[in-house]
Amino acid sequence: MSLESAEVELQTILGANGQIAVELARELHRAYTEELRLVSRNPRKVSESDVVISADLLDASQTAAAVEGSDIVYFTAGLPAKTELWEAQFPTMLRNALDAARTAGAKFVYFDNTYMYPQDDRIQTEETPFVPNGRKGKVRAAMSSMVLEEMARGDIPVLIARAPEFYGPGRTQSFTNTLIIDPLKAGKKPRVPVRADRVRTLIWTPDASRALALLGNTPDAYGQTWHLPVAEERPTYREFATMASEAFGQKPGYTVVPRWVLTAAGLFSPQVRELRELLPRYEHHNRFDSTKFTSRFPEFAVTNYCDGLAIIRREAETVPAN
Repeated sequence: MSLESAEVELQTILGANGQIAVELARELHRAYTEELRLVSRNPRKVSESDVVISADLLDASQTAAAVEGSDIVYFTAGLPAKTELWEAQFPTMLRNALDAARTAGAKFVYFDNTYMYPQDDRIQTEETPFVPNGRKGKVRAAMSSMVLEEMARGDIPVLIARAPEFYGPGRTQSFTNTLIIDPLKAGKKPRVPVRADRVRTLIWTPDASRALALLGNTPDAYGQTWHLPVAEERPTYREFATMASEAFGQKPGYTVVPRWVLTAAGLFSPQVRELRELLPRYEHHNRFDSTKFTSRFPEFAVTNYCDGLAIIRREAETVPAN
């Protein structure tokens, strides 16, 4: 633990029940501080010493009270994949969080995704322009811009930590977990969205959380946008599905679900309908570059795909299915 992190009295996670937040809380407690405050509507302790506070981030006064006294605030809040909900609630939640952090004089760490990036073949860096495709992408672009404006204002230290699509243990929610890993857990053939021959970049959720904690406790990381670390491998979905099948001891094989099928499924499934705006990115190579992070933190150990899939397999063998 560094001297800087030893001086931190209180670190607060807003949106404390998601997979990233739970692993973030675990890492902060392990490596940086036992003074943790976990905030959500129905928060649960991750470590025994955690302080939990029930608050609605749509309420400015509740958010301010939850953040009061914090040294570092992490915004990891999520919402169900419903466009109207995102448009109505996400910007307000973020604005309340930023206002509360500014009032408290706390550093602010914003956990972001890539919904606002162009869904094409270009290599994604921290300088990639925002070209959102669809309403949810526009919401995330507006939120990222809000944080960038706060960063430029300079009243409090602010950083953005951005991650590509997830894969991971526990209740990780992503296209990849849903279509590839969950079927394998059930002894079924994995499914690949749109095309199998396109390169994918996936982030192991525990790596994202460890990196988020590291950035939050690194003073010179503030005032910048960071791409969270990903493995140097760039497998196609065909290669990833093969690795996953082998990890689960199953014969390699998969089914490609064409874009038109997923589009048509959206007529009947609200969940699929809400994700249709992301489908173009599965027609292109997805190359998310995290060189900036790995150059600044060369000691950070990034989990490779084979090791990540082996961990998921071991967990599936020890945790009963719901």
